[in-house]
Amino acid sequence: MTARATLPYGSWPSPISAADVARARLRLSFPTVAGDDVWWQETRPEEGGRTTVVHLRGGHRTDLLQAPWDARTRVHEYGGRSYLPVRTEQGWSLVFSNYEDQRLHRLDEGDPKPYPLTPEPAVQAGLRYADLVPSPDGTEVWCVCEGHIAAPPEGEEGVAGIRRAIVAVPLDGSASENAGAIRELVTGAHFYASPRPSPSGGHLAWVQWNHPRMPWDGTELRVAAIEDGKTVAPRTVKGGLTESVVAPLWRDDESLYVISDWPGWWNIYQVGLHGESPQALYPAEEEFTSPLWQLGGMPYALLGDGRLAVLHGEGDMRLGIYDPETLDLIDLEVPYEHWQSQLSADGTTIVGIGGGPDVPPSVVRIDTTTGRVEGLRRELPELPDVAYLSNPRAEVLEGPFGRPVHAYVFPPTNPEAVAPEGELPPYVVFVHGGPTGRVSKVLDLERAYFTSRGIGVIDVNYGGSAGYGRAYRERLRRQWGVVDVEDAVAAAQALVDGGIADPARLAIRGGSAGGWTTLAAITQTDVFKAATSYYGVSELQSFVGATHDFESQYLFGLIGPLPGFERAYEERSPLNNADRTACPVLLLQGLNDPVVPPDQSERFAVALAAKKMPYAYLTFEGEAHGFRKADTVIACLEAELAFYGQTLGFDPRGVTPIDLTVG
Repeated sequence: MTARATLPYGSWPSPISAADVARARLRLSFPTVAGDDVWWQETRPEEGGRTTVVHLRGGHRTDLLQAPWDARTRVHEYGGRSYLPVRTEQGWSLVFSNYEDQRLHRLDEGDPKPYPLTPEPAVQAGLRYADLVPSPDGTEVWCVCEGHIAAPPEGEEGVAGIRRAIVAVPLDGSASENAGAIRELVTGAHFYASPRPSPSGGHLAWVQWNHPRMPWDGTELRVAAIEDGKTVAPRTVKGGLTESVVAPLWRDDESLYVISDWPGWWNIYQVGLHGESPQALYPAEEEFTSPLWQLGGMPYALLGDGRLAVLHGEGDMRLGIYDPETLDLIDLEVPYEHWQSQLSADGTTIVGIGGGPDVPPSVVRIDTTTGRVEGLRRELPELPDVAYLSNPRAEVLEGPFGRPVHAYVFPPTNPEAVAPEGELPPYVVFVHGGPTGRVSKVLDLERAYFTSRGIGVIDVNYGGSAGYGRAYRERLRRQWGVVDVEDAVAAAQALVDGGIADPARLAIRGGSAGGWTTLAAITQTDVFKAATSYYGVSELQSFVGATHDFESQYLFGLIGPLPGFERAYEERSPLNNADRTACPVLLLQGLNDPVVPPDQSERFAVALAAKKMPYAYLTFEGEAHGFRKADTVIACLEAELAFYGQTLGFDPRGVTPIDLTVG
């Protein structure tokens, strides 16, 4: 065995390059199974972030959409499931939302080119579609429709705005030239999700909510009868202002399953249509779903024998089978420790997206009869030597006032190198976005990019994160910029107190809401010596006025309603405290970001220059919220590594030093 070289932390040689991380940004999502056929979305960084739909049949994998077709929906700006396979006399057809024009298109089996199902966007208006399901008679697609009306030119009448509905789109293409052929089934609420016709087509169930609530705050499960193609007598059967209900799934024509956090955790309930009391199927202090950031996913699925394939857990989510007759929930023995909230089932077959610490997210097919488990596609085709992958350690740390803080620690790991005796490693606190999101211990090559070079990572599920019940999630209510910062600092301090990290070489980084926490932390404390913000929020009041509709009142719960809480918005905004910035900053921003506009980073860069604090501000044309292009990912990671080397005092290999501006 070759002796390990003694090298300072941060300078270790690593086979994991930024290009490898970019290739690992392949994103697999929203699998669907029907018989022997499996479909899924596949987003490819090497194709500029284009999303195609892949079809697997008989072991043969086919890309259904060739460039420039891009199956992405912009509903709520975060999109979600953008396609639907529909059965026709000729076989399977694919209905999908095309990113460029947001029209629904149909691709028939054997045809070379899709054709449109919905009208072209008007000069001042555009329609977007998501959460597609087949109509009971198979002649239409029912889905959520989001209409955008732009402000009219000066001197003309009209009002800008956004309107949403659940609509029926004919599959014959008649609506491509005639918008009047699209029928509205449900209107009146600000937001919709999960339209689901009953098995015989006599009822429609859906989820809806209104500003200022987010879908994890309060939603309603509504049901209406369907008569002559119209919904009649709609009524609420579960949910309310302070109860989040999601993911309706019909059990039969008279009852359905739904997931509700009424007891403090998202658990599964059975709900009848005739006034029966909702019945909890498996009461537990576990979550059975994730926050509804994207439309179209289902965290459980009905098997042919009436049992349910379910996801559940605290933090990471396991896959199990729940039997409503015996009330037993039995986890499947599979080599995947965490699953995304995207399951599909047909008969005895389940498909989902699973992964683990040394297994990248993968499309997985399971036969519940034979127990056979197949990995159909992985986000990372070739893994690095596992000796370079850090073995994560789940920690429950103590935050202020004794409150628990959940985190995963990824220590520096490299079989070729060891640090000089007595040297403590630099550590980076990773802060996830959302803020109602969460991180798992599933293999993420971005973390390994740092840990394999001798830079530790602690990934924090701070108060406000999903996965630990409603009380943990609501710890952030009116406390954004306080609790998240305190928990990130507590994570860093725990490493120092444990003799694990060098207190003089602590960094913090995050994207979107994680970027906000990053900037808030370095303007409120002096714990960190370097900070990286990916498209982070720096000033709240302008953000409220400029961000997209889905999150336009999100801050009312995180900070407080406007008008009324202006002072809190001012006091917590990092931009207003930029003169107290404690360390150099790297700002990374997409110039086409509709969620966090570029001026949020630009203005903070100007403030850093005025303070004469070293910083770098890198922008990327054509990138929106969440970088999708391989070249962007490579440029950002290499700049970030070089930045840490220059600010934390080590010499990273293979990257060009970054130019830091001072004043």
